[in-house]
Amino acid sequence: MSNSNNYYIPEYSPWPIVATVGLFATAFGGANYIQQATGKLVYFPGGHWGKYVFALGVIWLLVTITLWWRDTINESIGGLHHGRLNVSYRLGMGWFIFSEVMFFGAFFGSLFYTRWLVVPWLGGAGSNAMTHELLWPNFQAMWPLIRTPDGTVTQAMEAWGLPAINTAVLLTSSVTLTIAHHALLEGRRTRLALFQAITVVLGIAFLFLQATEYHHAYTHMGLTLHAGIYGSLFFVMTGFHGVHVTIGTIFLIITLSRVLRGHFSKENDFAWEAAAWYWHFVDIVWLFLFVSVYWL
Repeated sequence: MSNSNNYYIPEYSPWPIVATVGLFATAFGGANYIQQATGKLVYFPGGHWGKYVFALGVIWLLVTITLWWRDTINESIGGLHHGRLNVSYRLGMGWFIFSEVMFFGAFFGSLFYTRWLVVPWLGGAGSNAMTHELLWPNFQAMWPLIRTPDGTVTQAMEAWGLPAINTAVLLTSSVTLTIAHHALLEGRRTRLALFQAITVVLGIAFLFLQATEYHHAYTHMGLTLHAGIYGSLFFVMTGFHGVHVTIGTIFLIITLSRVLRGHFSKENDFAWEAAAWYWHFVDIVWLFLFVSVYWL
């Protein structure tokens, strides 16, 4: 397989269909569990089993991913990933990140639409004075919306507390990961492992600080998912970003374990680079979140 024009075609793998089963169980169980927890009508049979089906689906997926990655890692260290297959992997990761950009783009679109179109409209901007009087006469066109239609008043999350610290944490993690990347290209494995480990610690620190922020919002500020559209957008946007940070941290931990086992080289480092691409993407999204959700 030394010829770079060769294209390795993996043998039959059961993992795609197995992963599909796990995804279905996770979605099915999660939907039932959420409906049961919120007291809503359970549309699927056996709603009280939702949390167990959800847990089973998550465990199923974790085991599937572990075994699937084991196979691809063995293919990589076995020298089977060459030339065109490497290009395919890079294109696949690039399109995956693009799909994530579109995913977050939908949330940013919702935020901007709400802030600059819906709020002024409800406030009677332009020719909408009659609409303002009929729908919500006491509405004040301001952002963030800290007063909900039922009269509940919440607090807005300040930008220069934990969010600013978390921004510094993520920016620092991008720097340490870049240093680790240069160490990989230079063959300095001790330096690579050290700075990648620092990046992992910073990722975990970010998640801890975000959990602390959420606890403070719920217990002291009255800022919850039920606190009107501001609360919904705040937790959905920052929460999904937190999920992506969690995934990125796990990705970095796995590649770090491979670094410690002597994997990766300047010529064979796609998996490591894929984790780095994903982490830098997560950092960039957070900068937009910090400015749009917290600061402005």
